[in-house]
Amino acid sequence: MKLFYSPSSPFVRKVMACLILRGLEGQVELVSTNAHASPGALLAANPLSKVPALLTEDGAAIYDSPVICEYLDGIGSAAPLFPAGPARIPALVTQALADGLMDAAVARRMSDQLPQDEGRIAFSARQKAAVERGLAVLEQAPPQGLADIGAVAVACALGYLDFRFAQEPWREAHPKLAAWLASVAESPAITRTAPPAA
Repeated sequence: MKLFYSPSSPFVRKVMACLILRGLEGQVELVSTNAHASPGALLAANPLSKVPALLTEDGAAIYDSPVICEYLDGIGSAAPLFPAGPARIPALVTQALADGLMDAAVARRMSDQLPQDEGRIAFSARQKAAVERGLAVLEQAPPQGLADIGAVAVACALGYLDFRFAQEPWREAHPKLAAWLASVAESPAITRTAPPAA
């Protein structure tokens, strides 16, 4: 398999964490990719020119991190990250919330790097508010360990906030969430996928 990736992407981090938790690291060739440059190899794997994008052994292209993670969950013999039965929908909803946090934070980061006008300032404020609401929901019921895809996604979302918005610490207002992240911080899926120093 071949994974088009950027180490600073929280969505890539989620896929990489799933690779580790599923014991699949050695089965995937990593291709460092600048999605903003829209290289031909990436476009062949994902016409949206986004990472992560995965090419399977038979050449099938899979993109968007939830789909890639679910595909990986069907490979190997590790405990599944996508639970069956009644636990499945809560895990998927938590993943969707964490992915939304990442979407908002990434969009804000990109907007903040552009010349600022009233529209961009309002856009960034809207994304920041979305993150704050998401954190408030997660504080009410933090994940348990790294037992499912929802927990993995939350860890990656919080890690991205630490990476790109360290000047806006979130832990003091969310002590239960902070304690949970500290409890999983030494997992190889977290330590080995940390983004590069900002």
